[in-house]
Amino acid sequence: MRLYDCEVTSRLLIGTAQYPSPQVLMEAIRASASEIITVSLRRETTGGSGAAFWELLQDLGTRILPNTAGCHTVRDAVTTAHMAREVFGTPWIKLEVIGHNDTLQPDVFALVEAARILSEDGFQVFPYTTEDLVVGERLIEAGCEVLMPWGAPIGSGQGLLRRDGLRAMRAHFPDIPLIVDAGIGRPSDAAEAMELGMDAVLLNTAVAKAGDPVLMARAMAQAIAAGRAGFEAEPMERRDMGVPSTPVLGLAELI
Repeated sequence: MRLYDCEVTSRLLIGTAQYPSPQVLMEAIRASASEIITVSLRRETTGGSGAAFWELLQDLGTRILPNTAGCHTVRDAVTTAHMAREVFGTPWIKLEVIGHNDTLQPDVFALVEAARILSEDGFQVFPYTTEDLVVGERLIEAGCEVLMPWGAPIGSGQGLLRRDGLRAMRAHFPDIPLIVDAGIGRPSDAAEAMELGMDAVLLNTAVAKAGDPVLMARAMAQAIAAGRAGFEAEPMERRDMGVPSTPVLGLAELI
């Protein structure tokens, strides 16, 4: 999978928040085999626990995707992105501009504006968006080469609430990497996203808040691999009626 100038093998992107301990975080990321981890700038400071956290991330040897989590305006998102580029030394930014406090739905108008500003300034933007096709087109026009539609509200674990919308995005943007971001709760949700033709899945809470985060990270990785293989194998179409798998012709007749 190619994301901007980077090729990766793993199709699982994993977050670094809410884990019970740094040790569990490290073990979970290694179990996931993820090559890209997301980090909020708020976790990084110039000293104290923030510095220790940064050292931990560097030890993992994964690529960092900083995010603008918690930003509600274009100005906040752009400022946070510039700070993240300075701290983490990467042009990558997961762009979040939240528009609704309860659902954490992105403000797509502000998102497109912020994406254009950042793209013109040399950032490689990963926008957290809805499954709206028009918004997707505007983001691509703004310079985005990746789209990250939500599956459900962040941290809800509800799975894929808008399957038809995701299906339509895959058909409408056949050459754009699509990463389902937010709402994944179980391995079956991740597998379903991949069976729909998504290129990858980004998740955090489903692993961090599991009873066994390390085991869940491994399960998510396996589910994503299985879902991708299922998509590439071109599954049979659903049917309204049963069809015998054994040919009727040639069966013995009892007289």
